[in-house]
Amino acid sequence: MARKKIALVGGGQIGGILALLVAQRELGDAVVVEIPEREGVAKGKTLDISEATPLLGKDAKLSGTANFEDMKGADVVIVTAGVPRKPGMSREDLLDVNIKTMTVVAQSVQKYCPKAFCIIVTNPLDAMVYSFKKITGFPKSQVVGMAGVLDTGRFNSFVAMELGVSVQDVAATVLGGHGPTMVPLPRLCTVGGIPLTELLPKDKIDAIVTRTREAGTEIVKLLGNGSAFFSPAIAAIDMAESYLKDKKRILACAAYLEGEYGIKGYYIGVPVIIGAGGVEKVLELKLNDEEKAMLASSLDAVKKAVEETKL
Repeated sequence: MARKKIALVGGGQIGGILALLVAQRELGDAVVVEIPEREGVAKGKTLDISEATPLLGKDAKLSGTANFEDMKGADVVIVTAGVPRKPGMSREDLLDVNIKTMTVVAQSVQKYCPKAFCIIVTNPLDAMVYSFKKITGFPKSQVVGMAGVLDTGRFNSFVAMELGVSVQDVAATVLGGHGPTMVPLPRLCTVGGIPLTELLPKDKIDAIVTRTREAGTEIVKLLGNGSAFFSPAIAAIDMAESYLKDKKRILACAAYLEGEYGIKGYYIGVPVIIGAGGVEKVLELKLNDEEKAMLASSLDAVKKAVEETKL
């Protein structure tokens, strides 16, 4: 059986780690696509990882290119291309720059791998994934945004840190747009099956919610130049793996809604099932009034970003 082909559009920090993770998990062969002036970066990183595959004991063919045609026939496309957020830069500032990149990428994917499952990571996420779908015209099952997996991972990690327990036993869900309006749901979070609300007082939980919302900004400030790259890469690979192996995992992702949660025609973070059919199902949670209000506020921010794309 031929190995699967994964196209990684963007060879920056996230793109390089994605290529490593593809090899480590033996998900298939990876091609990293970069702009011509950065082709050496894509070739250099993939050669570096290729030279490590014997040490990992893993088989994967990795290559770097500046030619979109080289991603022809890819089964999965993960898009990280665009400039990262810098200190003092809002996600909206990013939009003007990254929409131009996304237009070129979407047209190229449409041309060379029209059947690929597409995972968008580029920020501002909710507007970028919307733009990609609009430009390609792909069905909603085929285009998804990486947001909630990362946001949920962050929430889970902060809960585990606070309680001093294994991250494996923390299960939570984060809805909404990828940014400061996201909606962590402490009410539904469990630790070893025990509700979080029974283990921590409200002020501690509120602090974790705030830190989760600001997690990306916290890392941007600490790095001083650039934004998070390890956790977004792992989050995107979890989504790709669920598709490639038909794992049917329930993951919080930016999915295109057509009436679910009372939202129509926008991408926003909700729990979905990802399997061989792509985004196979959106799971609707029964939200309380406070959670509904927070999701509505998050949708307003998403709508504003989408309007700015002018698509």
